[in-house]
Amino acid sequence: MAILIFFAFTTIFAYIFIRSAWFKGKFGEFFVNLMFKICLPKEYYEIIHNVTLKTEDGTTQIDHIILSVFGIFVVETKNMKGWIFGSKEQPFWTQQIFKFKAQFQNPLRQNYKHVQTLGKLLSVLGIGDEKIFSLVVFVGDSKFKTKMPENVTYCNEAVSYIRSKKEIIMSYEQISQAKGIIMRNMLERSFKTDREHTKHVKTIVENKN
Repeated sequence: MAILIFFAFTTIFAYIFIRSAWFKGKFGEFFVNLMFKICLPKEYYEIIHNVTLKTEDGTTQIDHIILSVFGIFVVETKNMKGWIFGSKEQPFWTQQIFKFKAQFQNPLRQNYKHVQTLGKLLSVLGIGDEKIFSLVVFVGDSKFKTKMPENVTYCNEAVSYIRSKKEIIMSYEQISQAKGIIMRNMLERSFKTDREHTKHVKTIVENKN
C-alpha cells in the first residue's frame, strides 16, 4: 500500500513539474540549443547557452548567445502554444488558447535588455550594436495570427535566419576574446542563480503594476 501511495504522489509531482512554466522554458531552451549545435557548423559558430549576467538593477538571463564571424546572435526562446498576437511596437503580446487569453511581455523588448547588457560588456572590443542581432524563437504548437517581425521566427526557421547573415563583420580573435569576457562575467549555472533571477524579474513586474 505504501508503495502505491508513493508511486501516486511521485506521478502527480512529475505531472505538475512537467507542466510548470519553468520546465517548459528549460525544455524549449534545451531543444533550441540542441538544434543549433546540430545545424550550425562548429567552424563558424560558437554557442553559449543559459548566460546570466549582472546588471545595474540585478541580473538578466540570456537563453543563447551565438558567436560567429557573421555577428553575435542573442536568442530568446518562448515555449508556447495557441495563437499569438503582437507587433514589434506593442509592449505586450497576447496568447489565445480557445477562449482563454493571456498577455505576456513583448519578447523583443525583453531581448533588447539582453542585447544592451551584452553590448556594454563587449564594448571594450569595439563591438557595436551593428554586430549584435536580436532573435526570438517560438517553440511549441503556436501560430502567429498577426505578421511576425523579421527577427521573430518559429523553431524550424531559426537556423535559416542566422545563416542568412553572410557578411563577415568579426574576426576569429574578436570571437575568442568575446567568449572569454562572457565566460568570466557570467554567473554560475545553478538552480540558485535561476531562482534569484526569477525573483528579480517578479519584483520588476510587481513594481510596474
